[in-house]
Amino acid sequence: MGCGACCIAPSISTPIPGMPQGKPAGQRCIQLDDNNLCRIFGQPERPAVCLNFKADAEICGEQNQVALDNLISLETLTS
Repeated sequence: MGCGACCIAPSISTPIPGMPQGKPAGQRCIQLDDNNLCRIFGQPERPAVCLNFKADAEICGEQNQVALDNLISLETLTS
């Protein structure tokens, strides 16, 4: 299973297939499947912000909740 924190915590201001207005912070992306994997990974319609996000151990930690907490903190700091 994937983590999915990067598809939940941050806001995305550009269109996502199925979410033409993007998504607010804390809302699960419609493209995140039940295994917390992106349905449009590697496809051209994937938003640039998603494409440019590089998961690393410092942000993601070793547990999904750590990643979610870290990304929520970053979203709060940059809002």
